[in-house]
Amino acid sequence: MTRMIIAGAQLGAIQKADTREAVVKRMIALMNAAHAKGADMIVYPELALTTFFPRWYMPDWNEVDTWFEREMPNGATMPLFDRARDLGMAMTFGYAELTPDGHRFNTSILTDRKGAIVGKYRKVHLPGHVDYDTERAFQHMEKRYFEPGDLGFNVWRNEGVIMGMAICNDRRWPETFRCLGLQGVELVTIGYNTPSVNSQMSAEGLEKRLFHSDLSLQSGAYQNATFVAGIAKAGVEDGHPLMGGSIIVDPDGFVLARAETEEDELIVADCDFDKCAFGKTTIFDFERHRRIEHYGRITSQTGAIIEV
Repeated sequence: MTRMIIAGAQLGAIQKADTREAVVKRMIALMNAAHAKGADMIVYPELALTTFFPRWYMPDWNEVDTWFEREMPNGATMPLFDRARDLGMAMTFGYAELTPDGHRFNTSILTDRKGAIVGKYRKVHLPGHVDYDTERAFQHMEKRYFEPGDLGFNVWRNEGVIMGMAICNDRRWPETFRCLGLQGVELVTIGYNTPSVNSQMSAEGLEKRLFHSDLSLQSGAYQNATFVAGIAKAGVEDGHPLMGGSIIVDPDGFVLARAETEEDELIVADCDFDKCAFGKTTIFDFERHRRIEHYGRITSQTGAIIEV
């Protein structure tokens, strides 16, 4: 039997003026609380080290690059790695990555209990736009500041569990979960920074946004018989609200733990990964039931084509 206590470390607002060192102290405080609850692994949000900077249009790329990390771990984050190693706790968190050859990605890493990085994921489904959009209530410029991820959807056997990662908007695409499911994934960790209001439709507020997030995470878990931890950065960042709603979901799609605030908050679930086996060997036994001869459109075209 493989069992782990998974902690979701929701982060409240990170303001533009907040330093990485200050944020890391908050992350360590949540890690200490997770350890006190017996957690084996802690999951932090997307872009955990900084405010959600894609909400701003920045024409100066020198300014843009101040939000990116050139190595991981680095001076600001080493205390987090050290504490995780001291506590024997695996972790995953997101950050903006600037590679040595000048590429920018929205990235997440996975460590083992010794603090060693065992996996890296770069966000594939980038939302938003490239140029300043006068029709939006606020900007969402991920397509300007990041390239689409180039590593694909991979899994790693970490601490006896088959783990995969995704980031924010990836959770809305069933292809994300199915690519991981086809590799036998047992835990999918997804950090997100989701505005509380749709920038292009102000009537779509918090209630609907939380519903859509739950729907995506719960259906992905159920349809691939996997645990899913979707962990938010939340609260009002420099006047811009981000929703919370962090949840941990079981392989039947039921929510095991849910955040109740938009502040720094820890949620914890005792996950028995043997529970993944039933779905993987019955209704979602891919080898017996998938009919790939009819799925060609999924990889042969992008936009919808109306032929009738």
